[in-house]
Amino acid sequence: MDIDKYTSHDRVLVAVDCIIFGFDGSQLKALLIKRGFEPEKGKWSLMGGFVNRDESTDEAAIRVLHQLTGMHDIYMEQLYCFSDVNRDSEGRVISIAYYALINIADYSEQLQLEHEARWFPLNSIPDLIFDHKDMLEKAKDRLQQKVANHPIGFELLPGKFTLPQLQNLYEAIYESPLDKRNFTRKVLSLGILNKLNEKEKESSRKGAFYYVFDKAKYSKLHHEGVKFI
Repeated sequence: MDIDKYTSHDRVLVAVDCIIFGFDGSQLKALLIKRGFEPEKGKWSLMGGFVNRDESTDEAAIRVLHQLTGMHDIYMEQLYCFSDVNRDSEGRVISIAYYALINIADYSEQLQLEHEARWFPLNSIPDLIFDHKDMLEKAKDRLQQKVANHPIGFELLPGKFTLPQLQNLYEAIYESPLDKRNFTRKVLSLGILNKLNEKEKESSRKGAFYYVFDKAKYSKLHHEGVKFI
């Protein structure tokens, strides 16, 4: 092997950046942190880090997500490679962006304090460092495309939920109202929800039944895809 073919080329740094989405019952939000070092110290940023020599980009993203959330088995998907030559003012850095979906209620307040993290509604995102705003916009577009054919939106919900809560989620993702009757009929026709003999009564006097998803059927649709919305 001709070592010169490797050593004669420029070396670049590879990073991962994670767009973390959560849903609070009415708004879709992104988790941002205060950057703790220069350049752009003190400004809002996505959570990220450099890829270590002994890990893949997927492994690096899992490490970064766990560091910020303390959670395992988070839904995560590789989004895009951001490689503009001047994207980082400190050097030549290529970033592989990932987006992740978590239940806000499961997120540790202690970790939020440690990382100076905060949830922002997608319509109230502050100025972000480098090209992180572009990453966030691309992640939102990808999420809208993905949930149309895969029931991954459930990753943003608690273990049990009502049909109105589910509709609120999809309206938040699409930033548009959905017809209640058509939405309910379509969702129930998929056969992935199991109705519980329990109601949520805080939202109305009559109350709405809770549902949970059928994990086996959900997993099948998750991988095969279906026209969901």
